[in-house]
Formats: sequence, C-alpha cells, structure tokens
Amino acid sequence: MDKTLQMYIDKLNSLNFKEMYNNDFFLTWEKTDDELETVFTVADALRYMRENNISTKVFESGLGISLFRDNSTRTRFSFASACNLLGLEVQDLDEGKSQVAHGETVRETANMVSFMADVIGIRDDMYIGKGNAYMHEFMDAVTQGNKDGILEQKPTLVNLQCDIDHPTQAMADMLHIIHEFGGVENLKGKKIAMTWAYSPSYGKPLSVPQGIIGLMTRFGMDVVLAHPEGYEVMPEVEEVARRNAEASGGSFTKVNSMAEAFKDADIVYPKSWAPFAAMEKRTNLYAEGDTAGIHELEQTLLAQNAEHKDWCCTEELMSTTKDGKALYMHCLPADINDVSCVDGEVEASVFDRYRDPLYKEASFKPYIIAAMIFLAKCKDPQATLKALEERGMARWFQA
Repeated sequence: MDKTLQMYIDKLNSLNFKEMYNNDFFLTWEKTDDELETVFTVADALRYMRENNISTKVFESGLGISLFRDNSTRTRFSFASACNLLGLEVQDLDEGKSQVAHGETVRETANMVSFMADVIGIRDDMYIGKGNAYMHEFMDAVTQGNKDGILEQKPTLVNLQCDIDHPTQAMADMLHIIHEFGGVENLKGKKIAMTWAYSPSYGKPLSVPQGIIGLMTRFGMDVVLAHPEGYEVMPEVEEVARRNAEASGGSFTKVNSMAEAFKDADIVYPKSWAPFAAMEKRTNLYAEGDTAGIHELEQTLLAQNAEHKDWCCTEELMSTTKDGKALYMHCLPADINDVSCVDGEVEASVFDRYRDPLYKEASFKPYIIAAMIFLAKCKDPQATLKALEERGMARWFQA
C-alpha cells in the first residue's frame, strides 16, 4: 500500500463520519468537525491519486445533474471535473429548455431528471430566503421518489452556492489555508480579515462572506468581519460564527474599518457584497414584478457603493498585515483596479503578486466537491480508496 494513501486512510479511521453516507451537503455548520476534516482528507487523497495517475472512477455509469440559476465559471467546471473524476457524466438542467416554463412543478422536475442521477449540484444564490429553501424542496422530492420506488437511488445534493452559504468555496478556501500554513494544528490564533470591498456593480451575494465566517470560526482562528455601516450580513449567520468561535477557542469580531481588520492579519479576504436588508428588498421586488422598483434600488445601491471607494485592498494596507505578508484570498473573479474596472476591490499590483496562490486556491474546489460526492456514495471510503489503489488502473494510459 502506498504510504501516503495509507496515511490518509489511517486519518479516516480516526474520524466519525458515518452520517455522511447517502446524505446531502447543504451548509458547513450543519456538519461536525470530524465530517469537515473527513472531506478535507478525502479531497487530498483524491488529488494525490490523480497526480499519481491512479484512476478514482467508482462509477461505470450515472449522471451528475447541475442546475445553475446564476452565472458560474469555477464552480460549474469544478462540479463537472469532480463528477468526471469519479466516473459520472454531467448533464446541465437548463430551465429555459425544460418544461418549468409550462408549469412543471419542482417535485416533478426533480424526479424526472433523477432516474439515473447519483448527484445533484445546485446554485441558487440571488434571492434571500429562496435558494436554500429551493434546494430542500428539490431534495425532499427525490427522497420521496426513492421511498415510493420511483427512483432506484436517492441522488445526493451538493450545494454549489445558495443565499446563505457557499460551502464548496469556503471548504476549498479552508483547504488552501491548511496547506499554506502547514496543517490545521497551526491555525489557532491566526487572524483572518473577511472585509467588504468596493465594486462598481451591485447585488453580489452574501454567501461568500457568510460561508467564510461560518467556517473559519470552527478552527480557533480570530475572524474579523469588516464592512461599512449598512452592509450587514444575515444576523443568524453572525450568531453561528459567534457560537463556533466560542466552541473552538477562537474569536469573532465585527468592525467598520478595513484598516483595523487588516492590521496584523495573517489572511485577508476583501470581497464585495450587497447589504442584507437590500437583498431582502430586492427579493420582494422581484416577487412583485416591480421592474421600476428594482431599477431604483439598483441605482441607490450603486450610489451607496460609490461612497466607499476607499475600501480597496491596497499595497499600503497589505503592508500593515502580519510582517507585511498576509495571504491574500478571493473567490474570483476580483474587481481589479485599472484592469477589470477603474476602481475596485484590489490594486493590480497586489492581485498580480498573489495570482498563482489565488489560482491554487481555486484548484482545491473540484477535489472538495468530489470528496463530498465520494463520501455520500461510498459506504466504506477507506476500503474503497484501498481497492482503487490495488486495482491499479491508470487514469491516463500511456504505451
């Protein structure tokens, strides 16, 4: 047995993750510490196997269904890559080409696309109170379909971003941090600044900052949420962060100063988002079909954003971080000054210096998603990893 793979298996043997089998992944804070560590461990194992030309196909057939109700590059291709890594083919559910427009219900759609589906990946992040609820409605339908004998198996859900959390992003970010700092054991007491930053666009989801504060507080880190007054996130997620910090021995604080958040930070994550109250209002306006109201809200938010152009990740601010060398992170794409916009979230020189680490950060997402699927579908992940290695099938055959 390969020594590195055996190390991953030994780690899994020390963790309790039985509840992940045949289960879904909605929010990180619904998972135990052991379950989160299991996802990280399996993600690393799958990456190691691919890098060493060991096939990890556990499926000979089957579908991964993707449903993106918002635009996506990294997450869309990460989901497709994860499914392919495990042997599944991906079929995108384009609602514009489906019968949804003709009155097909969520229950009917869910069952119709799931006859041979093993995993469902959904992104629904634009409307407060809607996205996560839609995912639950969808999965309730396929769970019932399985119980009624309509579906041979219950596909598992991977939340590819909702209105509350972006678990695959936050988990990929966390695994990047774990690797950068040499292990989970080195994270206690490290300061991470999750800060709002200026963007010339409006309406960016809350799920990234909420995902970060909801997850990073699990590891004994000192998590600082910084934003101008009026850019609050969901209060219930702040409460999750407070509880997590108390349990892990870390801290969770809120400030209205980007400079205060950056000072002596080990990690900085400057990212724009829309105010929670405004996103609630926008959801209601869309529900009412109030086009004029939506346009008025958009103009108000753009003007409000423009009052805070000084909330930008600059070289000067970076110099105030721990030894002037904080790890800069972003979910991408970033609004880069004089590149993608005139004024934005980050100065071009800062972004360019961290370009390679940023791309590496993004590269963990396919393996995180694959690990979530693997753990939901493999009853004995340790034995399965061992069998894959012993099978010795090359991912890439070369004569």
